Amino acid sequence: MKTITHPKSKHRFYLLLLILLCSLHTHTLFAQQQIRVTGTVKDAEAPLPGVTVWEKDTNNGTLTDENGKYSLQFIPGSIVTFSFIGYKTQTHIVSGTTLNITLQPDETVLDEVVINAGYYSVKDRERTGSIARVTAKDIEFQPVINPLQAIQGRMAGVSITQNTGVSGGGFDIKIRGNNSLSGDYTGSNTPLYIVDGIPLYETPIYENSGFSASLFNSSISILNAINPSDIESIEILKDADATAIYGSRGANGVVLITTKKGKAGKTHFTVSSSTAFSKVGSKMKLMNTEQFNQMRDEAFANDGVTEYPANAYDMNGSWDRNRYTDWQKELIGGTAMDKTISLGVSGGNEFTRFNVNVAHNESTTVFPTDKGYKRNSALISFIHRSKDNRFQLGASTTYSDQNNTLPAADLTRKALELPPNAPALYNEDGTLNWQDGTWNNPLAQLNKTYENNTRNLILNTNLSYLIFPSVSFKLNMGITTNYFDERVLTPHTIYNPSLGRTSEHSTAQKASNNSDSYIIEPQIHWAKKWNKHSVQAFIGSSFQSRENNSFQITGRGFNTDAHLTNIGIAKTKTINQIGNSQYKYAALFARLNYIYDNKYIVNLTGRRDGSSRFGPANRFGNFGAVGAAWLFTEESFLKNYSWLSFGKLRASYGTTGSDNIGDYAYLDTYTVNTQTYDGTTGLYPSRLYNPNYSWEKTTKLETALELGLFNNRINTNIAWYKNRSSNQLIGLTLSAVTGFNSVTDNFPATVENSGWEFTLHTTNIRNNNWQWNSNFNISFPKNKLTAFPDLENSTYRNTYIIGKSINLVKLYHYEGIDPDTGLYVFTDYNKDGKLDNEDKQIDKNIGIEYHGGLQNTISYKNISLDFLFQFVKQTNYTFESMTITPGTLSSNYPVEMTDRWSAENPDAQYTWATNSNNTSFQQITTMQESDRSVGDASYIRLKNVALSYKLKIPKAKIDSLLLYIQGQNLFTITNYFGMDPEFVFAGNLPPLRTYAFGVQLTF
Repeated sequence: MKTITHPKSKHRFYLLLLILLCSLHTHTLFAQQQIRVTGTVKDAEAPLPGVTVWEKDTNNGTLTDENGKYSLQFIPGSIVTFSFIGYKTQTHIVSGTTLNITLQPDETVLDEVVINAGYYSVKDRERTGSIARVTAKDIEFQPVINPLQAIQGRMAGVSITQNTGVSGGGFDIKIRGNNSLSGDYTGSNTPLYIVDGIPLYETPIYENSGFSASLFNSSISILNAINPSDIESIEILKDADATAIYGSRGANGVVLITTKKGKAGKTHFTVSSSTAFSKVGSKMKLMNTEQFNQMRDEAFANDGVTEYPANAYDMNGSWDRNRYTDWQKELIGGTAMDKTISLGVSGGNEFTRFNVNVAHNESTTVFPTDKGYKRNSALISFIHRSKDNRFQLGASTTYSDQNNTLPAADLTRKALELPPNAPALYNEDGTLNWQDGTWNNPLAQLNKTYENNTRNLILNTNLSYLIFPSVSFKLNMGITTNYFDERVLTPHTIYNPSLGRTSEHSTAQKASNNSDSYIIEPQIHWAKKWNKHSVQAFIGSSFQSRENNSFQITGRGFNTDAHLTNIGIAKTKTINQIGNSQYKYAALFARLNYIYDNKYIVNLTGRRDGSSRFGPANRFGNFGAVGAAWLFTEESFLKNYSWLSFGKLRASYGTTGSDNIGDYAYLDTYTVNTQTYDGTTGLYPSRLYNPNYSWEKTTKLETALELGLFNNRINTNIAWYKNRSSNQLIGLTLSAVTGFNSVTDNFPATVENSGWEFTLHTTNIRNNNWQWNSNFNISFPKNKLTAFPDLENSTYRNTYIIGKSINLVKLYHYEGIDPDTGLYVFTDYNKDGKLDNEDKQIDKNIGIEYHGGLQNTISYKNISLDFLFQFVKQTNYTFESMTITPGTLSSNYPVEMTDRWSAENPDAQYTWATNSNNTSFQQITTMQESDRSVGDASYIRLKNVALSYKLKIPKAKIDSLLLYIQGQNLFTITNYFGMDPEFVFAGNLPPLRTYAFGVQLTF
């Protein structure tokens, strides 16, 4: 039977099939439709801003805003992750339009902490090198001008000493000791400073005119240009693994400063203001008038003098010998004020972020003057990345303008030297009192002014582009300028009027030292992970050029002191210096990092440097290092030990170097003679040609153990290191017939720095309301000269001893006072009846035995208390090194000198008083060079205390209001004989005790 299909039925079938397929396709399209998901991310207490919200395996992501909220489109069923440093990452499947998340603190936060290692970043748990780190929370609110002062006592292996209490001065920083015999004055032991990838150099400051020698000890820190509140973190690289990537510039360690960047979210405006008050923390106990007069009477009686000489003003009636002035109170007893205000704005989104901050700081001194230090600074940073994460561009600008107008000399020495019965400072009419020309009024020095102006600019740009999934190109570029100008004006009014000086004797001096540099560093990075293997590698090059220009002129003789600021009007003008130097530097560097199974790590770094400071034959040097680490807690046999959260053994070995010898040191150089002959200006040779010397090299070895215990509530690090610096660049003494005192050359001397470092971080309390964290560090540095061929026949035989510290000094041995004569007695070792260098047989190490700090941070809800104790065990020169024979009018004396020798007091501490006994005077130099002048300079100091209260006022749209009180150098426990054990330059202002009050408003 034949079946016949109706045409209409066939069409209906196709129509039904089409409808079914369309229905299925429509359902599929509907299933693929995106939905917008919103939610809030918080922890146990409050919303979390800045949390990364990301769809797995895509470029779809965002960050939570300041209220912890986010909004993002997903396809239902997508996998989204929520991650934030310090919290456990959570993963969820999108099933609805609302997804609220509560993140839990991550006890293994060590995995997430990322350390800046210079050319690359590394997770703290995976680093193989020694890197110390301090973050903004410990820096930004401290009442300091220089960021180095903010990190004193906070880092193991890092010793920082403040060189003066005068604002705008310098700091001495040593990272694991002194490597070079050249001395600190050459900058040979100075670390490398890197700000946002751009190197800064102290050299322009070290090469200044010397006008600031008495005020700043010729030390003005380049880091005064950096506003501490602009700093996000400071990392210090110490061992070979961390520093070898910087080659010849890493021998003395590297200080990496990272400035603050903008964060995604709402645009924030920040206003900060603080006021600080500072005073000298401790004063010398000096004789009062009664004690001083008794000593003077004894002096003349011991000398048999009954008719007082013309210069005995306190005895012959020229002065009122019974008056009393506390000169420390008059000259350095003022209150220095520091005022800081800053305005900032930051914000952006997940693709573009920015941060702008401008600040003004001004501070006065404790001297009786209203002059002081001012700094205006600005930070501008910008970061942008493309939506596909392939391209990123970052740029930052740091600018500062510093102006220091101060007396030309530190008045501290005068405060210690002036007799207590010296005349009054002012006459009744308010003019300076010269007491008929019998003394030099110390306030006359205030008429002599010192001024420096420093302008620093750092421009940095870095970009990266992901060429392939595992290969990226990076480029770091930067420009730095440093303009340093000094001026000293010396009017005739600083001189005693009895000398009859006029403005014809006034002088004006001006000097400038300006430098410009640029750096370009292209790099190729490669990263690959497969199975249990992970490899990261990069290769790069560095090209740097720096030009330095210096100028100095002196003008003498003016019609009036009102013209001192215009040297062109001076009757005599002398150009003391016109200098120009160039420094060029090129390098090729590479790194290879390999990780197997997340527990075995090897890191290789290498660098080849070329420097224009060496002759053609020795222009290039090779440096490198290997570092390794074993995360032994990743081993299966330790997985069951719940008390052991983290364990790592690491070690490193490698070489770094130094070319800190100055420009053109290998060439014959000539200097213009400022004196003329027959109207002609000539040249004189200033340096000998020596093309043979080459790089100093430092070999570094380190081993360390890192542990995390009890869910990382206790973290500790124990490290041992040994650094050996050889091929020392020092001045070899020449015979006087050559016309030169020395020539710089390499010498096969070897300096060794070794020691132990221990750090401990504990979380003592942590709950919803209370948190108490402690940080402790201690370092035991040792320094010695291990080799110096033919030392005994060299000019350094009285300076160094093989096997002893290079900071060692040779001294006479002080035995005491002869009870019969009252004279000091010193050991004559060779029994030749005289004291000379051969009798300097006592060795004293002027240096640190150990140093460290203990910090505690205690928080209750919105209140936080932080305090830091700094401690140093050291030996140094005491006030004995500057004391003189008691009895003269030229100085006041410590109260200890009231214990003077006499027939009734034969066991005294000091010799008898005299004005004219040459034998007694001659002994003073010997005593100052004896072991009596060196003593214990150890101290424990409450370095910093901070109390803060933070709150939010949503109704007023205030995101954060922070109120704080800070204290700096609050008290010191010490047995040191002197003004301050940290600062031992006799006669200069020590670090000040400071109290600060501040507020920060963010909206």
